[in-house]
Amino acid sequence: MEVFYINSSLLFVSHRPLNYTVGEKTVYERCKDMPTVIIWYLGLQFINMFLGIPANIMVLWLIHKNKGDSSTSDIFILHLAILDVLFCLIPPLELANIVFLTTSSTWYVLRFFYGIKDSSPLFLSCICLDRYMAVVHPITFTELKDRNHRAVLAIVVWLIILAYAAAKCVGNIHNFEKVFTAMILTAFVFMVFCNIAILCALRQSGPGRDEMHPVKKRAFKMVLIILAIIVFNYFPPVALFPFQHYFSPDVFKCYIHYVAFGLMDFSSSIQPMLYLSKEKLNCCQIRRMQNQ
Repeated sequence: MEVFYINSSLLFVSHRPLNYTVGEKTVYERCKDMPTVIIWYLGLQFINMFLGIPANIMVLWLIHKNKGDSSTSDIFILHLAILDVLFCLIPPLELANIVFLTTSSTWYVLRFFYGIKDSSPLFLSCICLDRYMAVVHPITFTELKDRNHRAVLAIVVWLIILAYAAAKCVGNIHNFEKVFTAMILTAFVFMVFCNIAILCALRQSGPGRDEMHPVKKRAFKMVLIILAIIVFNYFPPVALFPFQHYFSPDVFKCYIHYVAFGLMDFSSSIQPMLYLSKEKLNCCQIRRMQNQ
């Protein structure tokens, strides 16, 4: 049986003839010698579903509620939350497909959603770029602040995401996995660069000051947390996938894939929780100022 790899939460798909037999093994049975990581991955996906869906819906509600007082990057956060809600819907189908089903029809649905999640770093890169311009190039940022280029950029990103997901859904494009490797590596390097540049700019003290301004200090800590989350979620696939040929096929498809993409997929919960915690902190600061 020919096996090829797709780069998403589950990365290998069996090419079956149209008259495949019912006796074929499920994904879980093929990885029965290394079941621990698959069980961990499925558990993480269901945590992602129960935590990520309400958290992202709350983010969408807050952005809608604060529409008149939103930040410039909220448009990208909104689209990222929509993307994550869609992705967090698939764990039941994924569980059935991994543990119980041998049919290939469910893979078309799963591959489409995997393609959507694979492309989520594009919206994260837009958020990082917007914040980079605001901190490092404030004059240019002010000149571009009220223009519609962010909405246009969001539409372009969605077109790229849907085209990528559709191509992944087809599933028989030669060397298509290299597209993901290039995309995630480029996005990761770009996000890390933007956040490090922001940290360097925030660390500089104002004229006549030896210490960082308290507002800058809070922003510095928040950006540092964001950078740590980006590294935690996206460094494993960046570090492991270019070297997949150094691993045995069984280890790579039953172990490495699930570890890397389990951590990457969990960003669907971590990112909205970070946004909600930041909003809560801002509300507390506003109330404190009003009480003074």
